[in-house]
Amino acid sequence: MRRHDLNEFLDDYLDDEHADDGSRRRGSRARRGEPNEVFDPQSTRSGRLTEHERARLAALRDSAETAPELPPDTDRWTTWGDGERGPHPRPEWVVTELAAADTELGVVKTGKEADVHLVRRAVPGTDRACLMAAKRYRSNEHRLFHRDAGYLEGRRVRRSREMRAMANRTAFGRNLIAEQWTVAEFAALSRLWSVGVPVPYPVQRSGTELLMEFVGEADGTAAPRLAETRPDPDELVELWHQLVAALDVLASHGMTHGDLSAYNLLVHDGRLVLIDLPQIVDVVANPRGPEFLARDVANVMGWFRSRGLSEQVADPAEVTASLLVSAGLD
Repeated sequence: MRRHDLNEFLDDYLDDEHADDGSRRRGSRARRGEPNEVFDPQSTRSGRLTEHERARLAALRDSAETAPELPPDTDRWTTWGDGERGPHPRPEWVVTELAAADTELGVVKTGKEADVHLVRRAVPGTDRACLMAAKRYRSNEHRLFHRDAGYLEGRRVRRSREMRAMANRTAFGRNLIAEQWTVAEFAALSRLWSVGVPVPYPVQRSGTELLMEFVGEADGTAAPRLAETRPDPDELVELWHQLVAALDVLASHGMTHGDLSAYNLLVHDGRLVLIDLPQIVDVVANPRGPEFLARDVANVMGWFRSRGLSEQVADPAEVTASLLVSAGLD
C-alpha cells in the first residue's frame, strides 16, 4: 500500500461537516471555494462554541425532550447516531443499535488534557453489550498543549483568526484546540487501525468525546501499561519485536507516534497496543519528523534496556535508520 499523505488525511477530517440530514460532506467543500462552517468564523467572544458544536448540543437537547425514559441504572441513550463513526470492517462487538443505553462505570485514567472513563453500552433486555473507553478532552484546561507548535508543523488550519485564537490560548482558542486534537486522534486511530497498527478500535467521536475499544478484561480491569509490567527475558524480546513491527508499519505510512514511551503502550494477553495518539507526526511533511521518530525510538529503548534487553537485539541508531528507510527518507 502506498504511503498516505497524513497532512491531507487530517485536513479532510478537520474540514468535515455534517449536513442537516446527518450525511457527511468532505473537505472538498473548501477546495471548491465554498465556506466551511465546522468552526465559527464569527466567534470572537471568549469561550464561544463553534456553530457545529452548538447545533450538535441543540439536537441532543431536542432529542432528550422527546426520548423515552432511560432504563434503570443507565446514564444516557447511545450516542451512536451522533458524530463520526469508526472505519469498516466494523468489529462485531460494537453495539450499533439505537435502542442501546450507556452506563458510566468509573474513571480509568486521568490526565491534564483528557480523562478516560469506562462506559458500558448495552441493549436493554438482550445480551448485546460492550465495554468502551471514553476519552474526554477538557476544552479549557490544556496545560500541556504548549507543545502544539512542534507537533502540528506540516498540518494546516485555514483561518487566520482561529490560528491567532489558538496561539494566544483564548478560551475560544482552547475550545478549538480540544476539538482539533480530538478529531486528530480519531483520524489517526481510524487510519492506523485500517492499516493494521495495533491500536484500539475507534468506535465514534462526538464533539470532544472519543469512544474507543476498551483494552482490558471483561470485568472492567484495564490492561497494564508497559511501564507497569515485569516481563521475563523471552517476553521482553517478543514485546520489543512487536513494537518494532508496529513502528515500521507507522513509518511505511509516513507517521510516527510523536510521544512514545512505556506509559502509552498497553500489554494485553501478550499483545502490545499503542494508545494516546493525538500528536501523531507526519515524518515527511513535518520538518522535525525524523527528530520525533528518533526520539520515539530512544524513549522506549531506554525502558527496554532498563529491563535487560541487550544492545545486540536493540540498537536505537540501527532501528531509527531502518524506520527512516521505511518512511522513504533515506
